Amino acid sequence: MFEQAFKNIDDALRKEAGCTTELDYTEQTSWLLFLKYLDGLEQDLADEAALEARMYSYILDKPYSWESWAAPKRTDGKLDHNKALTGDDLRDFVNQKLFPYLHGFTQRATGPNTIEYKIGQIFGEIKNKISSGYNLREIIDHIDELRFRSQTEKHELSHLYEAKIRNMGNAGRNDGEYYTPRPSSAPSFRWCSQKSASAYTTAPSAPRASSAKRTTTSSRPIPIAPPPRTARFRSAPSTARRRNRSPSSSPS
Repeated sequence: MFEQAFKNIDDALRKEAGCTTELDYTEQTSWLLFLKYLDGLEQDLADEAALEARMYSYILDKPYSWESWAAPKRTDGKLDHNKALTGDDLRDFVNQKLFPYLHGFTQRATGPNTIEYKIGQIFGEIKNKISSGYNLREIIDHIDELRFRSQTEKHELSHLYEAKIRNMGNAGRNDGEYYTPRPSSAPSFRWCSQKSASAYTTAPSAPRASSAKRTTTSSRPIPIAPPPRTARFRSAPSTARRRNRSPSSSPS
């Protein structure tokens, strides 16, 4: 399911003049996939809070949740085409309202280690490169079909997404050195997704350490340097031989 969906998304992105490389495909897929994931996570947390008679405070305001702007549903669970944005309306909403709202979390967050602050930083660094609202609608429909509820689904998604990140790395190689495009690359989205889950389900230290390691590793160039001690090893024997020959060569 995920593999075919990713292929369909890449096919739609190839129609866009602003998306020409695997880097672009991964980045544009990432921000949409993240918002879909975050919406599902918040729904689960809200359901858990309701069962425990607690109030849950949503991270995203209602107009900016996935099921409000991207995939509004009818009572039967299918997409409500009368409410779903498409074409120029969808593109303008994403560029003029959604991205500025998400970037605004940087100022509204209570601190730099919060989920809100990370969201604001990410959506301040990237931009939507999908200029056609009809292509964007097609991509959203493919992403909305994905589910992350069971462990099997999460494992399959993780495996395929790691493959996309490897492809992104191969596309970014240049003369033996490896770079990722700005902090908004796919590992940042992966980190933020894990961070949002760990904030409610596990201790934050473990996922933060492993995720930061992956991000740091992928964002640094790999240095290529010659062995530094070769010249000293070559010069040392010749010096010793000269010292050994000097007494015998001097007259008695």
